[in-house]
Amino acid sequence: METLSNKKGGLAPALMLMLAAPLLTEVLPGATRFSSIFVLPIEMCVWGGGALLIRYAVRRWQLGWLQMLCLAIALSIAEECLIQQTSLAPMVIRLKGITYARSFGVNYVYFLWALIYESVFVVFLPVYLVELIYPGRKHDLWISKGGMFVVIPLFLVGSLLAWFTWTQIARVKVFHLPAYHPPVAAVVVAVVAISVLIFMALKHVGKTTINPAVALKPLSPWLPGVAGAIWATVLFGIVLLGFGIKPDFPPMAAIGIGLVLILAAVYVVPRWSAHTDWNRNYRFGLIFGTMLGSMGAGQLGFMDTHGPDLYFKIITNLIAVGLMIVLGLKASKR
Repeated sequence: METLSNKKGGLAPALMLMLAAPLLTEVLPGATRFSSIFVLPIEMCVWGGGALLIRYAVRRWQLGWLQMLCLAIALSIAEECLIQQTSLAPMVIRLKGITYARSFGVNYVYFLWALIYESVFVVFLPVYLVELIYPGRKHDLWISKGGMFVVIPLFLVGSLLAWFTWTQIARVKVFHLPAYHPPVAAVVVAVVAISVLIFMALKHVGKTTINPAVALKPLSPWLPGVAGAIWATVLFGIVLLGFGIKPDFPPMAAIGIGLVLILAAVYVVPRWSAHTDWNRNYRFGLIFGTMLGSMGAGQLGFMDTHGPDLYFKIITNLIAVGLMIVLGLKASKR
């Protein structure tokens, strides 16, 4: 155990993060249903392993939130262009039977949504959530250098399985579409983009700090929670547009909404957290509110669903809400 962890008995936060990343990203919003829960181990390797590697780099080299964002975007590009290639391949879900916002071999509205969603729900929310669960281990690495030799192969094997099961099996046997193989040029561009983002993150070693003079006072823990819920709900609307729910909606308007969400998050959240009043209660409110917005919006995808998938979505969401309330009560007493 100590060979994998940087502290005796310290594997619990690492394992929790590997589970929390796919839970927040896939299971609780309803993307991974009960009928497809068998893919959870793969998601734990890819999403969980990726989040754990990013957090290790951030804590190991004392990087800031901006460097963490670069690494999170790099992981998202890897998923969207190299692993499952969902932003490059023709969409498997076309709600109105029409291809929406696809140019030069890229589903560009969906791609923008994926970069935002996966960066936040795969990396930022799970990392900060697990740090709330284990406040005494917040500054630890959670895994040792030896543990990296376990997590990296798991991530690579999980990525290979995710690629094969989605592009070569699910697309063909479930959605009855041809197996997809991306153009070489697209793969090269993706690899270059990932490399540049990693270089940018690791080159600028040192925390990204916000000038206290521009810090924003969070008036109440409810404010980040409500803002997070609204933000997550609007973000869900972008993916619905990417699936073609409203084919006549201008794609550039959808891009504009996505950029507003990015600017709002990048401008407001770091300034909130830089304020002296910011504490665990505010952080919990932001995480919980964003989770509620995501779970609530995801329920729209179950309007015509009955049986185990619907029950699983409702039960897991209720359990998550209950556990988060318990966590919030504990955080408020610390």
